[in-house]
Amino acid sequence: MSDVRRTDAVLLLVALVWGSSYLSAQTATAALPVLLVLFARYALSALACLGVVATRDRGSRRWTRDELRAGVPLGLTQAAVLVVETYGVAHTSAANAGLIISLTIVLTPFLDRGGHRGALPVSFFAATGVCVLAVGLLMSGNGFHAPRLGDLLMLGAALIRAVHVALVGRFTTGRAVRPLHLTTVQTLVGTALFLPVAAHDLPTLVRTDPATWAQLVYLALFCSVFAFLAQTWAVQRTSASRASLLLGTEPVWAVAVGTALGGEHLTPLTGLGAALMVAGTYWGQAVERAHRSAPGLLPPSSHSPDKDSACPTAPTATPARTTSARTTSARTTPAGTTPTAT
Repeated sequence: MSDVRRTDAVLLLVALVWGSSYLSAQTATAALPVLLVLFARYALSALACLGVVATRDRGSRRWTRDELRAGVPLGLTQAAVLVVETYGVAHTSAANAGLIISLTIVLTPFLDRGGHRGALPVSFFAATGVCVLAVGLLMSGNGFHAPRLGDLLMLGAALIRAVHVALVGRFTTGRAVRPLHLTTVQTLVGTALFLPVAAHDLPTLVRTDPATWAQLVYLALFCSVFAFLAQTWAVQRTSASRASLLLGTEPVWAVAVGTALGGEHLTPLTGLGAALMVAGTYWGQAVERAHRSAPGLLPPSSHSPDKDSACPTAPTATPARTTSARTTSARTTPAGTTPTAT
């Protein structure tokens, strides 16, 4: 396998892992309280990140002042993303969750203007309109009715993740911040936040069945730590545009996993909504990227979002910035790549 194809395969694997995280989070929250799931995911991710940092940084300074100053507030916003996102996944389908959270891609440019000067083109707002229509169709289910709680929570998670992504750029651009170290601080902050509220349920966690533990380990080690490291490795070996295209398949994988493994079904309305959401986010991403790189505009910001919130969010990385867990909400990639969620 050539280096290009190997890199593409790794990026697609990352998108698949992130897309599957919604079903895993839904399965875990069906067996355990949401806050306990979040604590377990954060704690396992923090232990893994600390292990990697300790292995790589023997004899050198572990964290810079900028990493600590940025990591604490970003850890708080990332935790907010994961709380809303995980509660949302518990009350809607995994497919809907993965599709709605991808709204972060078109919401972020409204909040993060560091990479452009002047108004966004009309075509970007048209793409946003397509995404809004898609959300309405996804919420309709078998017919138009009052929005479901889970879908509304996922909308809130997409907005909070966009805010988180914008803050990532504000706190990290031009500063001595390494993605692995930053996300390690975030996972430690999240662990400290969720420990007090989940402490009384810890005996339940100890007694939980192996299948649920497998979901928790998968969320922490694969959807967070592995995906973050693999993404960082791959993005360094390809273009931001190519990485963005491949990572942008995350909502497609969320639908595929939800229907194939979760027993979920797409009605004609939700199927149309899924198609419009994918088309709208790709269109909006392409328009924003072209606008940001056009001659005469400010150079693009040197950051991008983290997807998974738990050790890299994700929300999910959108152009200039988007992730983060899924549950999740933090992966940091070059501008122009797609974050994401859970």
